[in-house]
Amino acid sequence: MIPFNILVLSCLGYVFFLFFVAFAVERRAAAGGIGWLRSPWIYTLSLSIYCTAWTFYGAVGSAARSGLEFVTIYLGPTLVFIGWWSLLRKLVRIGKTQRITSIADLISSRYGKSNALGVIVTLMAVVAATPYIALQLQSVTLSFGAFASAAGEGAMVPDPRVTALWVAVGLALFTVLFGTRNLDANEQHQGVVTAIAVEAVVKLVALLAVGVFVVWGVADGPADILARIEASPLAEWQMHPARWAGITFLSAAAVITLPRMFQVLVVENADERHLATAAWAFPAYLFLMCLFVLPIAVVGLETLPAGSNPDLLVLTLPLHMDRGWLAMLAFLGGFSSATAMVIVAAIALATMVSNHVVMPLWLAARYGRATQSGDVRAIVLRARRLTIGGVLALGYAYYRFSGGGAALASIGLISFAGAAQVLPAMLGGLYWRGATRAGAAAGLILGFAVWLYTLFLPSFGGNALISAQVMAHGPFGIGWLRPHALFGIAGMDPLLHALFWSLAANTLALCVGSLLTFPNPVERLQGAQFVNAFDQAGGTRGWARGTAEAEDLLVMAQRILGAEEAQAFFLAAARGQGKAGYLPDTTPDFLESLERRLAGSVGGATAHAMVAQIVGGAAVSVEDLMAVANETAQIMEYSSQIEVKSEELARTARALREANAKLTRLSVQKDAFLSQISHELRTPMTSIRAFSEILMEGGLDASERARFAGVIHAEALRLTRLLDGLLDLSVLENGKVRLTSERVVLQVLIDRALAAAGHAGDTRRDWVIERDRAAEMVELTTDPDRLSQVFINLVSNARKYCDAARPRLRISVRRREGRIEVEFADNGAGIPADAQTIIFEKFARLGDSSHAGGAGLGLAICREIMARMGGAITYVPGQGGAAFRVSLPSAAAKAA
Repeated sequence: MIPFNILVLSCLGYVFFLFFVAFAVERRAAAGGIGWLRSPWIYTLSLSIYCTAWTFYGAVGSAARSGLEFVTIYLGPTLVFIGWWSLLRKLVRIGKTQRITSIADLISSRYGKSNALGVIVTLMAVVAATPYIALQLQSVTLSFGAFASAAGEGAMVPDPRVTALWVAVGLALFTVLFGTRNLDANEQHQGVVTAIAVEAVVKLVALLAVGVFVVWGVADGPADILARIEASPLAEWQMHPARWAGITFLSAAAVITLPRMFQVLVVENADERHLATAAWAFPAYLFLMCLFVLPIAVVGLETLPAGSNPDLLVLTLPLHMDRGWLAMLAFLGGFSSATAMVIVAAIALATMVSNHVVMPLWLAARYGRATQSGDVRAIVLRARRLTIGGVLALGYAYYRFSGGGAALASIGLISFAGAAQVLPAMLGGLYWRGATRAGAAAGLILGFAVWLYTLFLPSFGGNALISAQVMAHGPFGIGWLRPHALFGIAGMDPLLHALFWSLAANTLALCVGSLLTFPNPVERLQGAQFVNAFDQAGGTRGWARGTAEAEDLLVMAQRILGAEEAQAFFLAAARGQGKAGYLPDTTPDFLESLERRLAGSVGGATAHAMVAQIVGGAAVSVEDLMAVANETAQIMEYSSQIEVKSEELARTARALREANAKLTRLSVQKDAFLSQISHELRTPMTSIRAFSEILMEGGLDASERARFAGVIHAEALRLTRLLDGLLDLSVLENGKVRLTSERVVLQVLIDRALAAAGHAGDTRRDWVIERDRAAEMVELTTDPDRLSQVFINLVSNARKYCDAARPRLRISVRRREGRIEVEFADNGAGIPADAQTIIFEKFARLGDSSHAGGAGLGLAICREIMARMGGAITYVPGQGGAAFRVSLPSAAAKAA
């Protein structure tokens, strides 16, 4: 048999080994060489903290007492990871996008970043975790006692209370050393997680080794084990459907609501894709953990003396069979199960207490001094270290006051029921946008109070906290308020009774409170982000452009993140804004990004409050730390999504101003157009009327009659052209034009346009036309008349408006991206920038009409023609003069 002092030395050596693993991983992570340590297998093994001393020792004890009921503890998490995988993925996604640091931070962030809710959840978590920590201390103490008792007569049996105290102190020191070494922006502890993964392997190997020994070393194989089970009292076990369903539900809720499970499942997750592996690997791990539970229980009950503690069969059976080294391995497996849970739970609870209790109190005491000197990091780390010691002290106190005699399984279920009180607020926040802060607070408080009264306080037994008189007759003799028979419903299992009434009251208060209250803007923003987590491209937007100086924000950030990390963050933000070498502008995006970075270290509620102190100068109290987003923040809802985009509003305002300016210019052009049309119509009509009256008077010779008739004819043609233009534009705009399709060579159309525009008889002999006739040899299927009309207008405009001393018109043809482009560019002064956006409007007209002539309809007609032909006409700036590009589809074009 292994001496007791060797056991103690082995235990210390094992702790130092874990210490070395955690230290080595931390150093490697700091050097950037984390590599395979962030693999999905490390992540999956870290989830094994669900399997505490309760499952390592207590599962066998539960099987010895209650048959197959122990399966429910494994069945619940299995159903969650296989059937509710989308819920886990949503939690992880929200944890990443919202920089969630704990389950209290999740609830706080969802309900408007309410620190009051964070405090409520934190206190609930601390109280609910106390029995579970006591359970781990009890299991380690009992295992030490079992080893000491097996050492034989004369061996010193340690005092259980002293052993539990030293175990608590040792675990506190280890947790402080590797759980609070620094403030990570993501609250991840890679060294601790890797050590937990190592412990997961140790406890699995230990339990499997004991199981293999029992099946093939003590019994004669699986057939013999099955026969023994059939002949044992366990075969008479009868399922109680209500308790079976209740504990399965309770374990399913616990796997996502226990602070330690939330820590490794959400906070420590390095990659969302790791969940895909954990979805099957973690249930497989649970299956291996429970594979030999029943054989160990049956063989232990047969082999060990009557009255042996069923919870320690995994350890006492190898000791009884004189298998010292197997017993040592079993002891280390149980020790691993207990220490892993305590370490992670203490880290999670310390984070919650510092972020939601200590930091809000510190902020309230130092209102308005968020930028003054001082090390916030030191305050947070000190608070977390003290909290870890306090949590272990509470666990030890529960162990002492409860007597440490209750079955491990029953103690664990008490904690499970307490942690499950967060479930309604969590699920309501993830899937119901109407859930409000008031409803969540009412549900949490009421459900927690019922759990305390009906389950937690009675667990101390005797007259410790609730007298036997109250237990039997209710407070003040009110029988229907008895802790185990609320509202007169007696005879239920105490666990199911407490679970039913606490969750019923919790859920009812959440629903009623949410229906009777209306969420504030921040709650609505956060609700949309959480409910639509998979539809959001970004995080929440809660800040308008504030009055804060970047220097003040940098001072605050350096105190939380550290000088080097904070400065790197600000420099990166400045580069992203195009201000390399300077501090960034305090835009809403920057403030949101800064808040998220700070949230990784001090929690979302505290980070929001600290930024609010500087940006808005709002008072921050303990009861309500949140200064609701600035009044200038705008809320827009699109398909159940709410986004506040001040920059988008600014762009919209600019667009509206530009459109208004454009409409103003068009209004002026419209007035000028009407004046021009009146003039253009009146002039030919006046000439026709005057000369027709002269002809009617008679007395003219033949030459005068011919001359006057010619004037009347010319003016009539001029009037006809004007009316044709107006009618042509009207037909085109109404879509009533009918186009014809012919095969034509582009060069022919350009020649026709130049001839029609008067190039052949141009009196300006220095007018130069530049063409590439070879490029123009392209055959098109188009309406040649309409396309010629466009070309004629562009050539005519160039002749009219080009003011160069030696005017020149360049006509170029090119193929680009499946289209034919024809460009007309002159060398004149071009069109002013402020007029380029309206030249294609029918009311637009540039220049002096007396100089250029016409009514300003040409380009409007050209635009409509090209639109009907599937092409486009655009103005091309920066060409040295006026340049227009006509774009045609080339689907039917080919070289002529």
